[in-house]
Amino acid sequence: MMTTVAVESKSNSKILPIQDLAGIVADLQRQGKVVVQCHGVFDLMHIGHIRHFESAKKLGDVLIVTVTPDRYVNKGPNRPVFTESHRAAAIGALACVDYVAINQWPMATDTIRLLRPNIFAKGSEYRDTAKDRTGAIAAEQQVIDEIGGRLAFTDDVVFSSSTLLNRHFGVFPERTEQFLARFSAEHTSGETLKWLEDARQLKVLVVGEAIIDEYQYCETIGKAGKEPVLVARHMSTERFPGGIVAVANHAAAISAHVTMLTCLGRIDTQEEFIVNQTKPKVEKLFHYLEEAPTIVKRRFVEHYPFQKLFEVYVMADMDQHSAQADAISSRLSRILPEFDVVIVADYGHGMMTPGVVSVLCEKAPFLAVNTQVNAGNHGFNTVSKYRRANFISISERELRLEARRPRGDLREIVTQVASRLSCDRMIITRGEQGSLCYSREEGFFEVPALTGRVVDRVGAGDAVLAVTALCAARQAPMEITGFIGSCVGAMAVATVGNRDSVESVPLQRYIECILK
Repeated sequence: MMTTVAVESKSNSKILPIQDLAGIVADLQRQGKVVVQCHGVFDLMHIGHIRHFESAKKLGDVLIVTVTPDRYVNKGPNRPVFTESHRAAAIGALACVDYVAINQWPMATDTIRLLRPNIFAKGSEYRDTAKDRTGAIAAEQQVIDEIGGRLAFTDDVVFSSSTLLNRHFGVFPERTEQFLARFSAEHTSGETLKWLEDARQLKVLVVGEAIIDEYQYCETIGKAGKEPVLVARHMSTERFPGGIVAVANHAAAISAHVTMLTCLGRIDTQEEFIVNQTKPKVEKLFHYLEEAPTIVKRRFVEHYPFQKLFEVYVMADMDQHSAQADAISSRLSRILPEFDVVIVADYGHGMMTPGVVSVLCEKAPFLAVNTQVNAGNHGFNTVSKYRRANFISISERELRLEARRPRGDLREIVTQVASRLSCDRMIITRGEQGSLCYSREEGFFEVPALTGRVVDRVGAGDAVLAVTALCAARQAPMEITGFIGSCVGAMAVATVGNRDSVESVPLQRYIECILK
């Protein structure tokens, strides 16, 4: 009978913890060896990578390759396709590669400081630093200079992992791939990103209720002994800035000038948390409700699988806002002329009184609106409370409630509502069906959902509103606006609630990758 003996593969023996690799590099350099380092995601090993590694090896004696860990790959919610361990194993299988390690940090700079290679090698496509939106190449150059090494560029055929994955690996359904093929043929990533860059100088005011999203993670342990009640054991608590605070954070990733006007309660105000969780560059304007708490939406969640059990709203009656309505209206009247864009996220909890809405409709230079239907407003908070809007972003359900039509042609409903509210542009979000985009001048466009991975839908609509409103204000083509919104939505549903806000560089990189 044959005996099977487990033998560690040669490629796996090359893969080391990064701290161990630092010691090996130091020993090699004491022996007079020239150590070359390459770094990247390497999500799909291809001939471009292989030739890059072979060229890099010729620059010295020993080639080490460090791999970006899964958690720091910011090429969109469907990436990486291959895990960090698989990517490391593929690289280790190459004869020209001597050692492989998985990085511990988002960028290569800390890795360079730790490993101290003689040469840090990059592909020829990175030679033009003007095209580097992340600033990573300049930072890498600075660090390699600090340690006495040098930055080198290899010259060989250039391929793109993202292009190969997009075209041949079925990352998206066929309908989405067809859309992306047509869209990328008509709009380059540079053209698309230009609309985000143009929005940077917009002066933006966001108006709405501050909400704290609280997640109480628990483990259900069964039915109570004497009553038909589900019992759960508390495990942990996580809190996120929600409501208009999340909208402000998203908008601040695109615009350099964002102001937030909101209401807080005097009872359990949570002001310190909200201030700390709002991006520093966002100017904060608070109004206070004397006999009310700041809104908290507390969700009880089965930690595995991630399943919401029920929610508790901590908030005052809507009438509590009437005392502040005149003060808010007066402040808006004074400051609205200072802004280019006003984004209203109306959660229907009382802040957006008829008087406040009237001032916004009369004086906002460019008014972008979302009205949310939720358990706290019983479906009464529809978009027709705003008699005018330049841009509306709402869900299909919210639009159908506005039209009182649960069925029927969606495009017809969009046209009717847009005409009634003198609205030139609308995005109707439709979950897994993507979005329907409308422009009075350009007509309708359908944009598919750009992810099949949904962790949590809470906050996704706020993210889409914040970014697409700025594109609409710059008069970006409606299909480009909708595409950017779909990218933002895909990133938003890939995280729990508002744990992470939109950031400029990951959004830009996702758009670049998806259009390759």
